[in-house]
Amino acid sequence: MLKGLYKSLRRDERGITGLETAIILIAFVVVASVFAYTVLSAGIFSSQKGQEAVYSGLEEARASMTPKGSMYAYGNATGNVTAVSFVLQNALLGQAIDMTPNTGSGDHVTVISYTDSTQHIADMPWSIAFIGANNGDILLEDEELAKVTVDLTSVAGLGAYDSFVIEVKPVTGAVLVLERTLPGEIDPIIELY
Repeated sequence: MLKGLYKSLRRDERGITGLETAIILIAFVVVASVFAYTVLSAGIFSSQKGQEAVYSGLEEARASMTPKGSMYAYGNATGNVTAVSFVLQNALLGQAIDMTPNTGSGDHVTVISYTDSTQHIADMPWSIAFIGANNGDILLEDEELAKVTVDLTSVAGLGAYDSFVIEVKPVTGAVLVLERTLPGEIDPIIELY
């Protein structure tokens, strides 16, 4: 009788082995599907962050300005520069840039700073005049040109052979850096390349 029971148990082992194999196979499938879900979720999250970075960079570029033409310096009889002017346009067709001038009232958002070897002025007074076609508002928009004049009367002794940097900082967009060196003689109007 024991022999018969042993034989029947031995035959049943084949079924158990098949059942064990099925359980292991199901466990592998479950683990693989969890791993695949994790990888897909990480990939979707990563691509979303990449898309956000691209859109942020595009918005920054669309809100940038570029100079159009030369910069001009205006000298006085004592040989000092009292103002500079330059023309700006949108770098790409896109976002309008608020160009409310700094007249001392504090309601401007675009900031123009001045730096040379001995001084830095973080917020210079400046004015704006649109050139050619524009829609009459104070925003620099597509296909508009704006002449910006920076008042340098508060700058001490800007004269012959001096180098200086003007930075135009809009609310959004890249900072426009204009670095120039004055010639050896200060005339009433000087074209700075």
